[in-house]
Amino acid sequence: MSDVQTVSFLDVSFSVAQGDVWRQKILTHGRDRPFGYIVTPNVDHVIRLSRDAALRPIYAAAAARICDSRVLQHLARIKGYELQVYPGSDIVRDIFNDPQAKALRIAACGPSAEDFAILQANCPDLNLIWIDAPFMKVDDENWARVLADVEAADCDIVLLCLSFPKQEIMAAHLHRRGKAVGMGLCVGASLDFLTGRQRRAPELMQKLSLEWLYRLGSDPARLWKRYLLEGPKVFWLFLTREVGRKAR
Repeated sequence: MSDVQTVSFLDVSFSVAQGDVWRQKILTHGRDRPFGYIVTPNVDHVIRLSRDAALRPIYAAAAARICDSRVLQHLARIKGYELQVYPGSDIVRDIFNDPQAKALRIAACGPSAEDFAILQANCPDLNLIWIDAPFMKVDDENWARVLADVEAADCDIVLLCLSFPKQEIMAAHLHRRGKAVGMGLCVGASLDFLTGRQRRAPELMQKLSLEWLYRLGSDPARLWKRYLLEGPKVFWLFLTREVGRKAR
């Protein structure tokens, strides 16, 4: 990706480009090329990567690491970097709305059968393929079956909608096995916004980098620990790993 810049920040090599650049790369990758994958690091991911060395090669092997956090964007700007935020939910929405997508095979790995039916009804012009991904552990029987199903699907785009870091590990396994094709996107719950299961924060809250607060208010029982205990650790990570370093 010669037209993409790389910015090293908080020990992650972020891939930086405008959204239309990413859309074209994803839409034109095609199923005639070996499987590659894109990850979308946010605050939660960066904190986990700082603790878990086993995940770092998985991120390093990705075709791109697109910033999915305005908090990270603001912290990077303090150092003089621009990360060009493009959230996974926006990537999926924009791809689905692009006329080129009508000619592609797009697999959705992770949603329930009910949610996939809603997605199909909402996107009747797209050729969507459902890949069932029940509860599984890495390398168990279900894991092996899902890997084989993705490889057999022969799709241009594969949406890996599992939890972090399971979806990234699966993408890395597919890449390493060398049997799958197309471009994989590790985009978590992004399809939930297209099925109506979740709602995006109001535009003003997004612009003010307060989407996390909206999500916390919508599901405090599940998200309070992530946003109130774990998330703020990124500021300590920034102080210990970036403050005092020269911009590069």
